[in-house]
This record gives sequence, structure tokens and C-alpha cells, in this order.
Amino acid sequence: MPMTEAEVADHVATAWQHGEGGSILTVNVDILRSLSRNSELAALAEDAEIVVADGMPLVWAASLAGYTVPERVTGASLVSTLAETAAGASRTVYLVGGEPGVPEAAGRALLARFPGLRIAGADSPPFGFENDPQQLAALVDRIAAARPDLVLVGLGFPKQERLIARLRPRLPAAWMLGCGAGIPFAAGQFRRAPAFLQRIGAEWLHRLLLEPRRLARRYLLHDLPFAVLLLTTALAVRVGRSRPLLPPDDALPARQPASR
Repeated sequence: MPMTEAEVADHVATAWQHGEGGSILTVNVDILRSLSRNSELAALAEDAEIVVADGMPLVWAASLAGYTVPERVTGASLVSTLAETAAGASRTVYLVGGEPGVPEAAGRALLARFPGLRIAGADSPPFGFENDPQQLAALVDRIAAARPDLVLVGLGFPKQERLIARLRPRLPAAWMLGCGAGIPFAAGQFRRAPAFLQRIGAEWLHRLLLEPRRLARRYLLHDLPFAVLLLTTALAVRVGRSRPLLPPDDALPARQPASR
């Protein structure tokens, strides 16, 4: 069943009480585009216990197609929400990702906001570490040795999800979030878009202005056309569903997207 951000936090807190772990996948337009084109990545995504819509185009498309998605849930906001949940339960957090010093700064910022939080460790793996078996194994060993309850992995998709897949067997009772730029945001390296831009689905424009060299090609050449296709396809699905001849007052049961 689709979840709000608060429900995700409640689910994680309850799972901790039962010694159960899992992973959370925050799907935005770019990730959905990748999943639709790569079966290996799609199989990787299916391992997540919770999948949420990190992007207003996904929420709009679901609504157009007749599904119910209660709200947008971003990786950046879940960093704070889950850190607060962990602090309330005296749980530990490990941060992975960002430039050297950034995960440590994010940990200090989260500690200042949520005094009950405990930082199990922080790591900024070097560029290309995932292609070096020794570096990758060493990183997995460091995180596993710290035995965190929550692992925040901000390496970008699919690198962060592949690391999470390696960590899951080593830390079966931990929850793991692939949070993209959530760690630099938590550290104050970047500022999130104003709330009104988030509400109207224009946070991508704010991100583009912050990092034009890195994001221009992805956003403008790939994600924007895919988002238009997604919305028009969703509208076509909705129109197709309305074709059966039913009395005007008949109410069709709302279809719920599957979640795990």
C-alpha cells in the first residue's frame, strides 16, 4: 500500500522493534527511466521493501492513471525524518557518500537537530571505488563492523542501490536508504528548493541551477522528454479505463499500486 513519509518512518520504527531490516527506494523520473530500460536495474529495485515517489511527475502520472499516491516522499527529506526516528529510538546511523568531510558534517548537523541520535560512522568513498573489489569489500566491511541500525547511502542511482545490495546480507536488521544528494543537503553544502517550487514540481530546476554542468544533459535531454511521455501515457491509460459503458453514478474501486 502506498505510504506517506510519516508512515514510512512508523514502518521502520516498528520493524526495528522486531529486529527486521529492509531498504527504501526513492524513485524519481531519472530512476524510473533507467528502470524502464534496464532489466538488471529493475531486478535490483525489486529487492526494496519500500518504494516511494520522489518526484511530482510520478505523483501526477499516478493520479492521471487512476492510482492513489498520497504524497511525494524524497530521499533528502527522509534523511531527516529517519534520523529523527532513529534518535527517538536511540538507534545508530552510518552515512556514506559526498565529498570528503561532507558525511561527517552531515552527521554533526543531524546530531545537532536530533540529540538522541548516535553516529556509527561516516565514509566518503573515492571515485570509482565500486570498480575496485578490494576498496568495495573494505567499505562493506567497515560499515558492517559498525553494526548501524540505519545506513544512509548518498552515491546516486544505481551505485547506492548496488552497495545496499551488498550490505543487506551483512546487516539483516538494519534499514538502508539510497538518498542521492540527501547527505550534502543535510550537511548544508546545498540548499533545497523553496517549498513552493517543490509543490509545483520544479525542484529539478533549482537543482539544475546549482549543478548545471552535471545535471543539464540528464535533466533536459533525457528526463524532461521521459516525464512528458510518462504523463501522456498515464492520461491515455485513464482514458482507456473510462471507455467501458457504465452508468454515470457507478464508482469504480480505486486501484492501488503494489508496494513492498
